[in-house]
Amino acid sequence: MDRREFIQAAAVTTAAALALNSEKEVSAANSQTKTSSEEKKNMKKIIIAADPFAVDLKDSIKAKLIADGYEVEDVGSQKGQDIAYYDCAPVACKKLQKDPTARGILLCGSGMGMSIVANRFAGIHASVVESVFAAKMCRAINNANVLCLGAMIWGDWMAKEAVDVFLNTKFTQGLEGLEDFLQGAYKTVNAIKD
Repeated sequence: MDRREFIQAAAVTTAAALALNSEKEVSAANSQTKTSSEEKKNMKKIIIAADPFAVDLKDSIKAKLIADGYEVEDVGSQKGQDIAYYDCAPVACKKLQKDPTARGILLCGSGMGMSIVANRFAGIHASVVESVFAAKMCRAINNANVLCLGAMIWGDWMAKEAVDVFLNTKFTQGLEGLEDFLQGAYKTVNAIKD
């Protein structure tokens, strides 16, 4: 499948899904994709880090994750202890490389700096997103294992929604018929070296 065919198929798949989903079906789908408490226990770890611009948002997301039963390791700035994005992102990524089942959440002013640094590490697929939909699709399409958010862009409630969607979406989920293309694209991207 070439790029044009993929885009057309994705558009048709998305449009069909939207047309078929009533409010009741959406609610049922959401409850099916929620990560169970047992699955959360089996998820090794969430590595989270923020630079000084995003400490408040990071702390809010971290508290929610802990309340939801996730194991969270914070390797970023704390109140009164500033760590630049280019210093805390490498710490988070090295931990993620050692534990490929973990997921990362990196926050800075725009999310861009964290994403740029994170994507320099082998095995890290960091996506900076500016919508809940993009947080879902970075998992479903690109199998991202790191979510990057900008505190200057996201409000608290919506950022938590993005994190939930990111953690509860599986690679190729909702893109039936495109699995082979997406898995092939993932392997091709992983093979790109400079």
